[in-house]
Amino acid sequence: MLAAFFILLILLGFAALYVHNRRQTTHTILRNYPVVGYFRYFAETLGEYMRQYQYLPDWAERPFNRLERSWVYQSSKGVSNLRSFGSENVPPFIFRNAAFPVLDEEKRPWVGKQIGITEGPGACRHPFVAKSFFNISGMSYGALSHAAVSALSRGAKAAGIWMATGEGGLAPYHLEGGCDVIMQMGTAKYGVRDSNGNLSEDRLREIAAHEQVRMFEVKLAQGAKPGKGGILPGIKVTAEIAAIRGIPIGEDSISPNRHKDIGNVRELGAFVERVRTITGKPVGVKFVAGDPTFLDDWFTDCVAHPEGCPDYLQIDGGEGGSGAAPAPLMDYVGMPITLALPLVALARERHGLRDRIRIIAAGKLITPDKVAWALCMGADFVSSARGFMFSLGCIQAMKCGSGKCPTGVTSSEPRLISGLDPTDKAARVARYAASLREDVEIIAHACGLQDPSGFLPRHVTEIERGVGGFRAPQGGD
Repeated sequence: MLAAFFILLILLGFAALYVHNRRQTTHTILRNYPVVGYFRYFAETLGEYMRQYQYLPDWAERPFNRLERSWVYQSSKGVSNLRSFGSENVPPFIFRNAAFPVLDEEKRPWVGKQIGITEGPGACRHPFVAKSFFNISGMSYGALSHAAVSALSRGAKAAGIWMATGEGGLAPYHLEGGCDVIMQMGTAKYGVRDSNGNLSEDRLREIAAHEQVRMFEVKLAQGAKPGKGGILPGIKVTAEIAAIRGIPIGEDSISPNRHKDIGNVRELGAFVERVRTITGKPVGVKFVAGDPTFLDDWFTDCVAHPEGCPDYLQIDGGEGGSGAAPAPLMDYVGMPITLALPLVALARERHGLRDRIRIIAAGKLITPDKVAWALCMGADFVSSARGFMFSLGCIQAMKCGSGKCPTGVTSSEPRLISGLDPTDKAARVARYAASLREDVEIIAHACGLQDPSGFLPRHVTEIERGVGGFRAPQGGD
């Protein structure tokens, strides 16, 4: 009888634990897995001790190691990132600190930069003044759950940053929080296509009428799959997603590997001009750097035909993005951002387009050191997808394309999505963005700069050479 009584107590304890964790909204894993989810937290705690013996080194995981992920997790939760007893990192670069750093009373906020010009060829009716140098990169609704997109939208509004839609089109959840939005147009032109898959000017005007939609982005390629279009498994193509994209329900959504109406730099310029004329808003181009002659050809055309010059470029590193992709493309095609960004920035300078074209850098830039490096290399802005996924609670389970993400971030199962509370996660999104900007500013102040707008290549020095090393352009500032 006594044994039966204790067993009953244990079962009642588990039942109470189950009910409690299903009702709380702070921990998605425990909400979706009310009992076994504790094993994750137990393993994390045990890992702190095991790593002393090098069984589980913090820097060994891929694509993001635990040091990087922990920085995002702690920042998004409002936990201090102060460390003791020295650094565990062996960085490929360091910042050159000034002998006389900036005092608190000398600091100034980053004032923002305008994207788009108002006079001359290529002018737009509604330029956009971006107030944050760190923003949310494109992630499509469908690839992300509705709860994840809602949380990002609300968090972006609170943090004063923009979010891009991804190539899946504009969903109500992107607008829900009231943040600034970049409407991305992929090769299939989801959301702005007619019945034949061509650009619909009426649909384009309809989306441009939303005040929140500040810019449009022509997507040539992203880091996960340069040379191949977007991939959304049919299991994720619900009736709602099919309606937003303009595609059949339940069928794999695979975009062409390039825009059928853009086959050279002149056609690219003409498309940019067409979209800007219709919408009246800045138009950018997202691409992965590969053939360097393309940049010179493109920028030469921009000088000759300024009406077709993009207002910004988003350079995505070939080290892979959040989307599903064939392994050979993800692993072996496209320059990493560490090589691509300096290349593009120098080409922009060489053709005299520095004041005309803004540069947005993306590609595993989720921590302050990487963001500050990008600003030193010539980026005007940095955007991140996976950093904000971590802020939502992503645990790098690598199940993004399956629809079975255990944290509900990329899940298509209602039970798993219900574990992600948009209100709680929106606060984490905002805290992550604010913490990252604050730490980038700390680096700038240590370098003797009043704000991050003063970063130059001379403020960073490469330590480790080799393929993929962080290197500064040679010569000049």
